[in-house]
Amino acid sequence: MGTVLGIDIGGTSIKAGLFTESGTLVSTKKIPTGKIVNEDAFAAVIGGLEELLCSNGASPFDVVAAGLDVPGPVDDNGRVGMMPNAELDVEGLKAAMAEAFPNMKLAFANDVNAAAVGEMWKGAARDVSSFALIALGTGVGAGVVVSGKLVSGAFGAGGEFGHITVNREEASACGCGRHGCLEQYASASGVVRTYRAECLERGIDAVRLQGPTDSLTVFDAYRAGDEAAQAAISLMCDSLGFALAQVSAVIDPPLYLVGGGMGEGFDLFADELRTAFHAYCLPTCAGARILPAELGNEAAMYGGAFLAMEALGVYGV
Repeated sequence: MGTVLGIDIGGTSIKAGLFTESGTLVSTKKIPTGKIVNEDAFAAVIGGLEELLCSNGASPFDVVAAGLDVPGPVDDNGRVGMMPNAELDVEGLKAAMAEAFPNMKLAFANDVNAAAVGEMWKGAARDVSSFALIALGTGVGAGVVVSGKLVSGAFGAGGEFGHITVNREEASACGCGRHGCLEQYASASGVVRTYRAECLERGIDAVRLQGPTDSLTVFDAYRAGDEAAQAAISLMCDSLGFALAQVSAVIDPPLYLVGGGMGEGFDLFADELRTAFHAYCLPTCAGARILPAELGNEAAMYGGAFLAMEALGVYGV
């Protein structure tokens, strides 16, 4: 029986999983990476994958499929778009993998889309045919599944919830160049920015933060009764609840999952987020559940493997 690889490319490392064709996870490996743009970098990635295979009694010729998720848009036809947050030569890596694993089918997906598929297959969205996963991290991303199928979009922008406009009066520009995007308020960087602004307005000292995306420290301040932190989290929940209400008016999913780094604080803001969603959504959409994701940072790896099996006609089930 052949083997399948699920490969999640992150900013500093790759999480790779070795699966059977029937969908059983056999082993995982973390492969340190930097810029994946030249032959040496490609060789390092291939070498790490070969070590994963060898340690489990498999060879490169046993790889029948691989799913690779990347931090950028991938359209419905598997075409990879720009990589604004990663230095990755997709075509070069693709060629290196094709040479190393000659019997392999290769599938591509956006990283958050892959995470959504992983949650559908092995996580909190099992037995749910339509849902959306919202990843709250440095930015805000999402993966949308409708009737069991990932919705990537004609141009790979399906699930770009972070760039839904939630405040038309915002003067500061989002990283995308537009103004008032959800990402400016509901991302880790957005929460920290709001918190610091609230502290300045109140004339109080901010808690010591580890950097511009240290939202978890803001969460700790919230628990300690910090009013500026509470205001920042309230704005996050209000903005996200408003955005999800707009999404419900389009795809009407029965379930939203919240993941990403800030998903670790879900219990802290869950009630306020649900209240905001109910305040803005159409009454007919009010039954949508908002729950935490389950697979953590392995979700995209599982999703990549599922998409690889889908390319084989196995569908991961």
